Amino acid sequence: MKAMREGNTIITLDNGYHLWTRTDNVGGDIQLLCLHGGPGGNHEYYENFAEKLKDLNVQVTMYDQLGSWYSDQPDFTKQENIDKFMHMEYFVDEVEEVRQKLGLDNFYLIGQSWGGALVQEYALKYPDHLKGIIISSMTDNIDEYMENITKIRESEFSPEELAFLKDCEAKNDFNERYEELIEKLNKDYIDRKQPAAISHLTSTMGVQVYNYFQGDNEFVVTGKLAGWDRSKDIHNIQLPTLITYGEHESMPLATGKRMAETIPHARFVTTPNGGHHHMVDNAPVYFDHLMTFLKDVETGNFND
Repeated sequence: MKAMREGNTIITLDNGYHLWTRTDNVGGDIQLLCLHGGPGGNHEYYENFAEKLKDLNVQVTMYDQLGSWYSDQPDFTKQENIDKFMHMEYFVDEVEEVRQKLGLDNFYLIGQSWGGALVQEYALKYPDHLKGIIISSMTDNIDEYMENITKIRESEFSPEELAFLKDCEAKNDFNERYEELIEKLNKDYIDRKQPAAISHLTSTMGVQVYNYFQGDNEFVVTGKLAGWDRSKDIHNIQLPTLITYGEHESMPLATGKRMAETIPHARFVTTPNGGHHHMVDNAPVYFDHLMTFLKDVETGNFND
């Protein structure tokens, strides 16, 4: 195992593929490992976390999961790669391998959206090295998420527009008008601030991974994630837990509150005017919640 170093590091997994990682503020008092969403997204909304958390002297480590923009991307037209990598268990075990190869111990794990699902799975399977977890904008089951996005669509669109969306989805015809309607939802519920800083000239989404697990966009779930449910298991998570949602996002706030009541040592917070990416939409409130949680756990004052 190599010593942790500042900046970008490419690690080689036991399967031979390579992952891009970055660690800022090496040697900080608190270790935080960040899991991005998607699946098939990337680390970029974590890039300012070390700066935002500098008052607590937090070492922040990010990485792009296999199939994501900065890491290796297997050929997912091959069934053998789909069978080997395109399932939740692979990505949970990948977190553990990254932890081992970077030498993380007694650390906090944060996950956004899909990353929040991985946090729950990891905490249930590999709790021994964790000090606490942060579930950011993720439910403990997909059905309640689907119910919520259905309500969102019904509240935002006319019956004619809804019929058009459903017809496009049934035909797998994601035309320009369809994309324009979905973009309205993205601007209201996903990226409310529409930051220029993380936009690119080309899409950086790992489309094959995203489509396989999720579907065409955030407001349909037609992929392998459909049916995922850990609501009967999360009471077994004994770690200090922060569940953080935007107040105006795609995840149902009622589910986040229930999760906080189910996990024995959990706190639920919301970010005003925040969408699904509320760490960008309203950074001051988001990071205040995160810093308060970390501080409370570190000082033994986390009593939730």
